[in-house]
Amino acid sequence: MYTQQFATVRRLAAATLLAGLTAGAIAQTTASTPATAPTAPAAQAATTIPGPQLNIRQVYDRLEAAGYRDLREVEWSDGRYEVKARNAQGERVKLDVDGNTGAVLRSRVKH
Repeated sequence: MYTQQFATVRRLAAATLLAGLTAGAIAQTTASTPATAPTAPAAQAATTIPGPQLNIRQVYDRLEAAGYRDLREVEWSDGRYEVKARNAQGERVKLDVDGNTGAVLRSRVKH
């Protein structure tokens, strides 16, 4: 009798453990499924890590094509790249470049 009760308790414990593992796997799968993720733009912005669409090489190439030379210190900061360069007139400049489009948002001459 004791052996039967012990076997029943073991089966019940195994079934409970299996159910817990299965529920955890289902919850994990459901949480990572894109179909259940919020689709509103505000919800996407809250869960998306902001980063540039253009990499440093692409920004470098676009700035060279626009006439900037001696590009250095290309750094990502606050949705834009900060770049030190020389403009077409040979002046040292600091540029703020849009990380998504490559457009120069601001150009400051360094003295």
